[in-house]
Amino acid sequence: MPDPITPARARAGRSALGDDARADNRHNAASLPLPMESTLHALPWDGGRLALLANGDGPPLLLIHSVNAAASGYEVKPIFDTMKARRRVFSLDLPGFGLSGRGPDRYTVARYVEAILTAARTIREMCGGQRVAALALSLSAEFLARAALQQPELFSGLALVTPTGFEAGAQNRRGGMPEAGPRTGLESILTTRLWRGGLFGLLVSKPSIRFFLRRTFGGPPDAGLVDYAWRSAHQPGASFAAFAFASGKLFSPDIRDIYEALELPVWLAHGTRGSFSDFSEAGWTMARPNWEVASFDTGAFPHFQAPGAFLPRLERFLDALPQEAPAGAPPPLRAAPHLRVVSNGGEQA
Repeated sequence: MPDPITPARARAGRSALGDDARADNRHNAASLPLPMESTLHALPWDGGRLALLANGDGPPLLLIHSVNAAASGYEVKPIFDTMKARRRVFSLDLPGFGLSGRGPDRYTVARYVEAILTAARTIREMCGGQRVAALALSLSAEFLARAALQQPELFSGLALVTPTGFEAGAQNRRGGMPEAGPRTGLESILTTRLWRGGLFGLLVSKPSIRFFLRRTFGGPPDAGLVDYAWRSAHQPGASFAAFAFASGKLFSPDIRDIYEALELPVWLAHGTRGSFSDFSEAGWTMARPNWEVASFDTGAFPHFQAPGAFLPRLERFLDALPQEAPAGAPPPLRAAPHLRVVSNGGEQA
């Protein structure tokens, strides 16, 4: 059971990190406020920590931000703030982002999958054995789908918002395994001291962040998101996870196999405007009874741009999920048929 960092309930805009957390040389988040009103739980993570924000009461809902140079839990703030009225909502900061540990860690698909499973196991324990509904944005949807395949007993259903893996050519993403090594050649080059500071500074300048988010929104981005993204991206060690993403190794070459193997209820939501609106290869989901697809006249973040349309649809999906607690403890990590388990140490049969 994680211990909440005091004060137990912090106001948005105030850091809830204690002295021990400020001393963490892999991430000094003293200057980074909580993105929403919540309790901050620190989950142990290989000498660092995973940050899990919580608020509300009711069936558990886990929210996971996207992966980009300036990603953070603020990306799920509209969902968190609304859903806490009826659910116990959790927001996970993935390793290398937000209030979680940062630094020259091993940023791989396997590590991100294990971070999600760690959070889901913790949430299930905190919520009396209830299965966890989980929502992920963009590339993190690939990590969530793989986690749900590896241990489906933890989850009641998945909501994937603007997920990668449905764009033109995605049918070819089969059979290969994700990058297992600590770093690719490109990532090693990007993270050398010679390049890291100056190049990353250009990527996360206010104009660059605003430009990327304009493409994401298909129009003017949310001003609060721009400001928080800039603050998050300027925490010590923020460049390492960002350059792992930039190297391309976090995109699973077998994601089409992963998505097609899911048996849990899945809600796929996406926008029809902006630079991330290609879902031309989502048609196969229509033949799957466990998949539901919803499109919105927005960019990639419909929860920011059309909350009045998006949130009720999400609520209906969540209300239809089974909420009963399964009997007994969840079984050990296991592989889906014809797929390998991606675990903390890489791949195993």
